[in-house]
Amino acid sequence: MTTAPAAAVAFDGRSVVFAGADVCREAGFTLPQGTGRPVFEDDVWDFTDVVGLPVQLPLCTRRFDFTEITDERWRLVGKELVLAMLAPRHSAVAPLPRAHRTALHLRSCAGHLDELIRFCRWLSEQGVSSLAQIDTRICDAYMAHRRYILDEHDAVVGENSPGTRRRAAQVVVDLVNYRELFTADRVPADLRPWGGATASAIAEMPSGRTENKTQPVDNAVMQPMLAAALFLMSSLGPHAVELARQIRETDKLSTRKAPGLRAVHVAPVPEFTELLNEYRDTCTPLPMLADHHVADRLANGWSADDPLLAVATGVLARQAGITQFETRWMRHLRGPLENAVASVGVKEVFARDAADITTADTSSVLPWTKPLHRMQAVALVGIVRTAAMIVLAAASGMRASELMELRIGCRRLEEPVPGLTRYRLASKVVKGQPLGGTDDEWVVIEPVYRAVELAEDLHDDRQEGALLFGRFAFSVRYKWFRNWVNSPAGRRIGLAPIPDGQVNLRRLRRTLALEMAYRPGGVLASKLHLKHIAVATTEGYASRPGGAQAELLAEVNKHESDRNLALVLGEFRNYQEGILPAGPGARSLTEFFAGIDAQLDAASAAAPKTQRNDRDVLNLLTKRANVLHLGAANYCWFTDPSRALCLKLAGTPTADRPLIGMCDSARCPQATHHPGHRPVWAEHADRTKIFLGQLGATRKTERTRLQADFDRAIRVVAEIDAAGATMDEESS
Repeated sequence: MTTAPAAAVAFDGRSVVFAGADVCREAGFTLPQGTGRPVFEDDVWDFTDVVGLPVQLPLCTRRFDFTEITDERWRLVGKELVLAMLAPRHSAVAPLPRAHRTALHLRSCAGHLDELIRFCRWLSEQGVSSLAQIDTRICDAYMAHRRYILDEHDAVVGENSPGTRRRAAQVVVDLVNYRELFTADRVPADLRPWGGATASAIAEMPSGRTENKTQPVDNAVMQPMLAAALFLMSSLGPHAVELARQIRETDKLSTRKAPGLRAVHVAPVPEFTELLNEYRDTCTPLPMLADHHVADRLANGWSADDPLLAVATGVLARQAGITQFETRWMRHLRGPLENAVASVGVKEVFARDAADITTADTSSVLPWTKPLHRMQAVALVGIVRTAAMIVLAAASGMRASELMELRIGCRRLEEPVPGLTRYRLASKVVKGQPLGGTDDEWVVIEPVYRAVELAEDLHDDRQEGALLFGRFAFSVRYKWFRNWVNSPAGRRIGLAPIPDGQVNLRRLRRTLALEMAYRPGGVLASKLHLKHIAVATTEGYASRPGGAQAELLAEVNKHESDRNLALVLGEFRNYQEGILPAGPGARSLTEFFAGIDAQLDAASAAAPKTQRNDRDVLNLLTKRANVLHLGAANYCWFTDPSRALCLKLAGTPTADRPLIGMCDSARCPQATHHPGHRPVWAEHADRTKIFLGQLGATRKTERTRLQADFDRAIRVVAEIDAAGATMDEESS
């Protein structure tokens, strides 16, 4: 590369390398025909119209404003650095030994530019006028400035996150790595901040081998949140669709720009008289003003006892074909208006005759909503839309970027065999993909499919291909949703309050993965069967092995492996403490644990100073953990497919996984029962006993079947109790 040293070039505001460059062409971005193209010399680069940008990318991130760097030399450095990151294959960038080899995403470049702006501002505050003055002391000082949080007395009150520290270190590292590229100013050639360490090492970033830092949603929050979302979807959803239609129709007639309206200069007494007669003839209440407009009238001198205080005269004017109601007309129209109010009254415009629903707690039947003003109606439609979004995210595991790429018409319905329906959603994978994303499909359960259908029905623009949700802030929408559920409106329809707790899309995805791994036979938030979600996710992985659902399933499998190891270790510790398993497979499992215990005792005898820790025990238990499968009320140790009762009943003796849904753990030689399963069997016995007591004398077949079921449950409970007591007696 033949770039001249900065000191030898007379600075004229132009870059030696990128002068006159078309930024989008260099970066490989496509713009629609006729759209303005940013040039390198522009102080603002606008990428808003670039084809293929993800919907998730905020508009502010698509616009690079270099004017915030006040020093013209450093502004040129910023432009050269950003374009080098966008175009790593440029002939002047590719030879740099430590430059990025792949183009950075616009979001990443925006983050680099923001930190550079902050760094340049800090340098100016420290009296630094040239990048050539930067040394290791200044680098350390900036890291300390970005590392610690100070109060108004400059006392340290906390630390910024490793991500913030990494960005601070990266801006200095970038100025070093791209030094030869800069025209107007450069850091010293011998500058090696922090001994040449990477920005991640400097910031003490976690290695990534530790536990996932994204925590699941607390179950106390997840239960009422998902229950409320499902109830709003199923019970209020159809009514909210009709309410949204009414809002759209009313807006067309009530706006001042509605066609056919005219401006008049005299009181339109005939028009109002005819309109008010129609209200009286149909016994329809006059439209009511919202509370904040009533407050405005009171502030302007209206009497609180005025019968027309809450009448929406502007709405009436437009219904009469007039653009705007003028206050000076009131003395001519007060009489007809007061007569109409006395005859039909005043009421909110929307949901006046709401249909009845059964409340969420099934305690009563009442109208699905009280009458609403327009703002309240719009808010309620938004709450139902958020409910659909929550169900979609919680039961599919889709990322925020994938949700935002959903469009009208994304639902796919297929019936591979008669009676078997498969639901799919078409979207895009954005994370880790080239510009424009990669088309992908998610296999989902029916509630997710219905959630998308509801969101489409609530959409203001039902054109095929329109964004379903667009860009949204889930944390804000969830806050509104929670506040509504906890408000009198939510309590009115029997919704349980949602306690405080952080909820975001990452936490919902993490919760789904953990629930599928640790409770495969359970129920998510007492509403959605996890087995169905697991089957849908597995189908999605099989259909597109490299798709987004494969990543979710990989995370689930990792959690399943950790779960199995923890369960086997726990049962081994129970064995050592005298708590034995029960069931047909108990002898085999006990013999296995005895063998492991003997190995540990032998190792301890050979090396008396060595204490065997859990890691050593887990190494011995790993093979058995790999064959563990969780049933609803038992553990299945799938060591020999030929002995699996479920496979024999299904006629598939060579399958590589058990059919947990067909498990008869009281008879299968590979099934065991443990103390943790006792409550399930005891509850089943109690319920069966109640059913037996309710059967009539003529229902002999049902009685025989239920009696056998009851006897089996009682026997299993007794075996679990006996297994725990036997070891206690032997040890005593």
